[in-house]
Amino acid sequence: MKILFVFIFPFFLYFQPSSEKIYWSSDTKLTWKDFRGTPLEKARFVASTRTGIHFKYTYSINEGDIKVEFTAESFFDPQESWYIPKKVSQNVLNHEQGHFDISELHARILKKRLQAKKFTSGVKSEVEAIYLQLESERKAMQRKFDEETNHSLNLDKEKLWEERIAKQLKEYESWK
Repeated sequence: MKILFVFIFPFFLYFQPSSEKIYWSSDTKLTWKDFRGTPLEKARFVASTRTGIHFKYTYSINEGDIKVEFTAESFFDPQESWYIPKKVSQNVLNHEQGHFDISELHARILKKRLQAKKFTSGVKSEVEAIYLQLESERKAMQRKFDEETNHSLNLDKEKLWEERIAKQLKEYESWK
């Protein structure tokens, strides 16, 4: 007997996959034209990027054999991302790209962890645990990125982070 289950987990519950999203690509970098949201009136920042990971998986159990298939793609949400035109610079745009790159890095880490996992009959809870742990790590890295770079104002730290993220993306290239 074969049982098939399908689950979809966007990293932010209010994000739904759509053609409006921009999916990460090494060939494409964000431009200010991609930011179509309305700036917050009392924003403490000059730009805000909304990124996430669209994650879907299925699994089947056939005579005790467990097979899990999944996709994980990082995306940028143009409608939820904004900037204040008179206050931004190329440095700010590079910083916002960094947030997108961090989400891509975590999509790759998620794929690696799922591929390495030997699942048991508790597949659903095992996948969810991996997902939740990764989401916690992704949020922590996003916060640390903003804190250490002072939201793009510390150019020395920004350069270090840019190099760190690029290095990690390269390390996880196999899970692109």
